[in-house]
Amino acid sequence: MCHLFAHQPQRDYESHTRSLRIDGHCTSIRLEMSFWDTLEEIAAKEGMTLAKFLTTLHNEVLDHHGEVNNFASLLRCSCLIYRAKANAPAVVPDYRGTAAAILDAAE
Repeated sequence: MCHLFAHQPQRDYESHTRSLRIDGHCTSIRLEMSFWDTLEEIAAKEGMTLAKFLTTLHNEVLDHHGEVNNFASLLRCSCLIYRAKANAPAVVPDYRGTAAAILDAAE
């Protein structure tokens, strides 16, 4: 089991600090490279630059919660959610019982 974790590229868990501006305020965020890579991927899928995506996410959290506590942790958790959903098996609709209801309606 540890082989999987121990043999990952060191680049993936190296920390990198990026400076950005969110609504006119300069800030810096320190994350591991694997999280930055995932955030870049999410932003690209949304058709945004990373800076625009981070600003949008920050503003949505601010609107929903009234404040943004620990934005770096929020970003890490967002990446985990994104990866979990990307790797989740496709949901197959459960149509059991539907055929009987359709047949009853046809009578």
